[in-house]
Amino acid sequence: MVSPDTPTPAHAAGRFEIGGELPVHRMGFGAMRLTGKGVWGPPADPAAALRVLRRALDLGITLIDTADSYGPFVSEDLIAEALHPYPEDLVIATKGGFVRTGPSRWHEVGRPAYLRQCVEMSLRRLKLEAIPLYQLHRIDPEVPREDQFGVLKELQDEGKIRHVGLSEVGVEAIEAAREIVEVATVQNRYSVGRREHEDVVDHCEREGIGFLPWYPLEAGKLADNGALDEAAGTLGATPAQVALAWLLRRSPVVLPIPGTSSVDHLEENAAAAALDLPDDVFTALSETPAEA
Repeated sequence: MVSPDTPTPAHAAGRFEIGGELPVHRMGFGAMRLTGKGVWGPPADPAAALRVLRRALDLGITLIDTADSYGPFVSEDLIAEALHPYPEDLVIATKGGFVRTGPSRWHEVGRPAYLRQCVEMSLRRLKLEAIPLYQLHRIDPEVPREDQFGVLKELQDEGKIRHVGLSEVGVEAIEAAREIVEVATVQNRYSVGRREHEDVVDHCEREGIGFLPWYPLEAGKLADNGALDEAAGTLGATPAQVALAWLLRRSPVVLPIPGTSSVDHLEENAAAAALDLPDDVFTALSETPAEA
């Protein structure tokens, strides 16, 4: 099994500059799973969640992704409790645009006044003067998207947001947003087993836009992938590590953000940054039929 062989294994993933000026190590951490069941309420063991966040920094992770809807509010509160005052090299990315009405229930709300309120409250919870990366969690189909992009541009001009990202969008929407505000990142569901956004990854690479694949391990489901199992056995790694190494090799703009509530799993994921994926293994995995 691949294991951390340096104090900061995430450094082995290399770096990417968000917006051309915020450097992060490409292996990040997604803080959604630090909340309760259904991404609702506090974790069963808050102290363990704090340990995971602190250990992430120890491992060299400099990109933490969260959202006001995780809990709601729980994930952002935990990040501030565990890590504030923040190291200078830590980039916190958060998101807004969802209202939660219960466990596993998500509703898009993209009214400009609401998005402005989301930003103000995230600033307060995270104890930040400006959010390094703020992402529109979803484009609300009931609100003109130009209004949603426009309020993020206003907040950026006001100094409350440094960089703007989008989530679950296609190439056309990215380019529509870029007519109003510079798009630094895109966050779509993507993994070695689910690749319906190949065109978006390629577009982001051409344009220098960071691509954050959410659900990069499909909540552990990729462990049942025969091709991954075979590669893992050959390389002395876990299937999850191979899946993350594939993402890192897929494009230099890909920034995996695997999430976990376990320090052991966090360390395993971070170690994947040092896994050297041979050409034949990468090709075989890339040619394996995916869900889309």
